[in-house]
Amino acid sequence: MHSFAYKNGLLHCENVDLQALAKQTGTPVYIYSKHTILNHFIRLREALAPLKAEVSYAVKACSNIAILNLLAKHGAGFDIVSGGELYRVVQAGGDPSKCTYAGVGKTEKEIRYALEQGIYCFNVESEAEMRAIDAIAKSMGLKAPVAVRVNPNVEAGTHKYITTGKAENKFGVDFEKIEALYEKASREMPNLVLKGLQMHIGSQLTQAKPFYEAVVKVAPLVKSLKEKYAIEFFSIGGGIGIVYQDTLESGVQEWWSGDEAPLTLNAYAEAVIPTLQELGLHIIVEPGRLIVGNAGALVTTCLYEKKGSAKTFKIIDAGMNDLIRPALYQGYHEIVPVQQHLNDEITADVVGPICESGDFQAQNRVMADVQAGELLAILSAGAYGFSMSSNYNSRPMAAEILVDNDEWYLIRKRQSWSDLIAGESVPE
Repeated sequence: MHSFAYKNGLLHCENVDLQALAKQTGTPVYIYSKHTILNHFIRLREALAPLKAEVSYAVKACSNIAILNLLAKHGAGFDIVSGGELYRVVQAGGDPSKCTYAGVGKTEKEIRYALEQGIYCFNVESEAEMRAIDAIAKSMGLKAPVAVRVNPNVEAGTHKYITTGKAENKFGVDFEKIEALYEKASREMPNLVLKGLQMHIGSQLTQAKPFYEAVVKVAPLVKSLKEKYAIEFFSIGGGIGIVYQDTLESGVQEWWSGDEAPLTLNAYAEAVIPTLQELGLHIIVEPGRLIVGNAGALVTTCLYEKKGSAKTFKIIDAGMNDLIRPALYQGYHEIVPVQQHLNDEITADVVGPICESGDFQAQNRVMADVQAGELLAILSAGAYGFSMSSNYNSRPMAAEILVDNDEWYLIRKRQSWSDLIAGESVPE
C-alpha cells in the first residue's frame, strides 16, 4: 500500500497537497510518507511474528538519517554495506549492535570502524575477506563476529543486475564450499567468532517459490553449522518485490510487479516460516525496497513539449542523475500528473535534461497530456531513487521531504551550485 491519492483533483501524500508543497520546495523533489514506511515495516514484522524475526532495514535503499531515525525508534536493525552507511546509522540514533555489515569489498578503515562501533556481525563474502578481518581484529585485541554469505545458486527470476544468489554472481561463497570454510576459520582464524550464516538471492522477487527453495536448500547446512560451531543466527536477506504499475488506479494493498500474481506478505511468511521455525535460531530479514519503495515519489516539472516526426517528448526537470532506475535497470515507474487530468491522454517519452540518450523516465508511455509548467509525480521512487542519485552534468541533488499526516519536514535541503564545488580546489 501507499499514501498517495487524489483529493479534489490534486495528488496528495497523506494529507499534504503536493502542488502546494512543490511551490514551496521547488522541483525536482523527493517526497516520502511516514505512514507508509511504518506500515510496511510493522506489517512485515507482524507477518513473521511466529519467528520473532528481526527486521533489519537495508540502508542502501534510502539512507536519509530522518528515515533511519524513524525506523530505529520502532526497533529496526540495519543491513549496511559501507562504513558510511554505518556512520549514518550511528548519527541517526541507531544501535550499531543491531547492524550487520555486508558487501564484497570492505576496506581496512571500514572494518576497523565497524569493530570500534561494536556491530552485530560482518557478513563475509570470501575467504580473503575473512582472513583480513581476523588480522585486523587481532591487531585491535578483539574478536570479530562473522557470518559467511552463502550463495545457494537458486534462480530468483529477476533482472540480471539485481540477482545475487547464482554461482556467476560476485556475491557470497559457493554453497558447496561453506562447511570447509567454517572448518578452516575455526582452526586458522582465532580472532573470529563464527556467529551465523547469511544469504540473499536477489531483489524485486514477485513469487514466494524462490524464497521457499532457498530456505529449504540452506536449512540442512544451517543445522550442521549450528551443531558444529554453535552459530546463533540465520539471515535470509530481503528481496520482496513491490508494486510499480497502476498503483493509483488499482488501489492494491499488497506487493507485486506488473502482470505477476500478487506476492502477499502472508504468502511470503507461509513459504519460509515452517522451515525456519525448526532451526531454533535468531532469524534476520533484510528488506529495503519493501519498506520505502512505494513510500516515495519524485515530483518534477514539465519544462517543454517537443514534437518530432517520430515521437512526442515531455521534457522534465528530473534527470537520470535524480532517478537512474529506468536507464540502469529498465525499471518501470508509474508517472501521473499532480493536477488530475481526465480523458486527454497522449503517447510520449518522458525525458530529462541530461546530455545522454539514456536519460528517460518512460518511453512510449500512454500518459496525461501535461503541458509546460505542470507537475508530474514519478511514483514508487522511494527505493534506489535519491540513494543512487548523482551530480552528473553538474546538477544539484534534489531536496527530500518527509510527510507526516498534514505536516511536512525538509529532511535534506536542495544542493546549490556552490555545493557542487565544495571541496574542490585549483592548484597553485
